Amino acid sequence: MSARTKSKVTPKYKTKYRVQNWRAYEASLRQRGDVTVWFDEGIVDAWNARSSGHRGGQQRYSDLAIVTVLTLRAVFHLALRQAEGFVGSLIRLMDLDLETPDHTTLSRRSATVIVPPPVPVHAGPIHLVIDSTGLKMMGDGEWHVLRHKPGNQRRSWRKLHLGVDADGFIVAAALTESGVDDSSVGAAIIRGLGSGIKRFNADGAYDSRAVYEALAAGGAEVKIVIPPRREATASGDDVLHQRDAAIARIKEVGRRRWRKEAGAHQQARAENAMLRYKRIVGDVLRARTMAAQTTEAMIAVSVLNRMTVLGTPASAPVVP
Repeated sequence: MSARTKSKVTPKYKTKYRVQNWRAYEASLRQRGDVTVWFDEGIVDAWNARSSGHRGGQQRYSDLAIVTVLTLRAVFHLALRQAEGFVGSLIRLMDLDLETPDHTTLSRRSATVIVPPPVPVHAGPIHLVIDSTGLKMMGDGEWHVLRHKPGNQRRSWRKLHLGVDADGFIVAAALTESGVDDSSVGAAIIRGLGSGIKRFNADGAYDSRAVYEALAAGGAEVKIVIPPRREATASGDDVLHQRDAAIARIKEVGRRRWRKEAGAHQQARAENAMLRYKRIVGDVLRARTMAAQTTEAMIAVSVLNRMTVLGTPASAPVVP
C-alpha cells in the first residue's frame, strides 16, 4: 500500500511546502563532504593522551582522537580498517607528526570513550520533542534467519530515544534495550535538561505520571502536549491538570480537532530527526556490545547536529 493510500488526509487538502533557501542549503550540503571541517588545531594539539600519573601502561591516544576517527567513520560509512587508512592518509596529506589509532584500538576504546553530550545551540528554555525508534544490530539478514533458523525468527534490536528542539537540533539522546519503557526514558531525559523546557511534545507512549512529574519538577510552567490514551479519564490531580484539560477538550470537539488546536503535529520534528538518522547514518548498529553501540549512536547524533549547524532547509507553506 502506498504512503498516499495510508494517509488519513485527502491529498487535495494536504499542505504543500517549498524550500526558500536553496542556495544556502546547497552550500551546507557541499560542506558536509569537506574533510577540512573535521581537522583543526585543537584536535592536533590534543591528539595524544596525557600521562595518567599512575604506574603501568599508558594510553597513547586521547578520547578526542578516538572520537574523531569514529566520527569520520560514521560520516563516510567506513569499516574500522578503512577508517584507520582514511585518517592515516589525511595525516600524511596535512604533513602532521601524528600516529593513527589502529582498528583494534578503535574497537577496544569505543566501549569506554566518553562522547561529549549535545549542547543546545540557543540558550534559554526550549521546545522539546521526544520520540524513539528501533535500530537493528549486526547479524544474519532477515531472509537468512527465516530460511535457515525457523526457531529463532526474532532479530535483536536496540531503541534510540531522541529529544529534539524547535530547530531540529538533538539536545538529548539515549540508547536502550528494546523492552525499556519509553516514558521512563523520557522522564530521565527531562530531568537531565532540568528547567530548560518551555514546551513539551510527545506521542501517546509518553502519557504517564512519571513524565508529567518530571516536567513539573523543573519549577516553571511547561506547556505539555501529549495525546491521552483513548480510555483515559480525568484524575483531578494537580500534576495532571493539563492532561485532564486535554481529556475534557477531546470529549468536546474530538481527537482530531484537539490535535490541531494543541499543536500535536509538531511531534513530526522528532520523527524527522529519526528519518534523518536512518537515511544519513543508517538503521543498523555495527558494534557488538551495548557500551560500544551507545558510543556509536552518540557519535552519529553528534554528526547530525554538526550537519544541522552547517545549514538546514527553510520551508514555508505554499499558498494556493
